[in-house]
Order: sequence, then C-alpha cells, then structure tokens
Amino acid sequence: MLDIEEFKKKLDKKSRLIGIDPGKKRIGIAISDENKKVATPYTTLIKKDYSSFLAEIKKIVHENTIKGIVIGNPINMDGSSSSSSQSAKDLALNLSKDVTQNITMWDERLSSEGAFNLSSNLDINVSKKVQKLDENAAQFILQGALDYLNKNNT
Repeated sequence: MLDIEEFKKKLDKKSRLIGIDPGKKRIGIAISDENKKVATPYTTLIKKDYSSFLAEIKKIVHENTIKGIVIGNPINMDGSSSSSSQSAKDLALNLSKDVTQNITMWDERLSSEGAFNLSSNLDINVSKKVQKLDENAAQFILQGALDYLNKNNT
C-alpha cells in the first residue's frame, strides 16, 4: 500500500484507475478514463467471500487495463480510525498481494452522502439511487483522488 504521492509516481501518463468503496457485503466500483481526469460509476459487487470477490476484481482489472487501485478509507469525521477503516486497510493489503502493489487509500468521509446528494439533482427515484449508491460512492472517492493527482499537472 502506497501513500498518494508514491502512488502517483508509479502511474503511466496514460493509465486507468479503479476506485473501490468497500463495504461488508456491497462493494462499489468506479473506473477512470486513461487520462485520469474523469471517474465513472462501473458496478456494485456483492461480496460472498474473498476468493470470488478477488476473481471479479481481477477480471475488471484485466478487461479495463487498470494500473492502480484507490480504496476509500472510511475514517471518522474527527479523523480517527474506525473499525471500517481497519477493514478497508485489510482489503488494501490483501489486494496489494493478490492484484497489484499500486494501491492507495483515499479519505472517503461523506462519499456516500455526496454521491446520494449528487444523484438527487438527477430525475431518479430513491430506490434507483440506493441501488447505485455504492458505485456512485466509488466514483466520488475516485474523482477526489483524480482531482488531487491532477492538481499539480494543470
């Protein structure tokens, strides 16, 4: 697992990233364009067990030529760690062994709320918003990381 600056150094100029909003059962996935400017919601995976989740992630990484993973870190509003943030770190460590070492964590405070609020501006009913909440939260997380990665390149 890398800090964001080390993560940035390991990226090619043209490379796609995946954003993950980790949850106990539902895991949101978003993917960036190859210029690392725009994050797009991709899918929500239902985690049955780690090995089936790993197979799905490896397939997405391979099919989309992913060069790095950004995992949401659900820290508390005061900046302290939570039990969920320990689970996210464990996921990052496991994926760094099983998929790629180019993984970083990104503060995901308010990502679910932000994703829900953004979708409130669209003409979508509440059940559809909830259904897409995890992948929209992953998009929110990944877009935050992309904006940070691009801030010195403009």
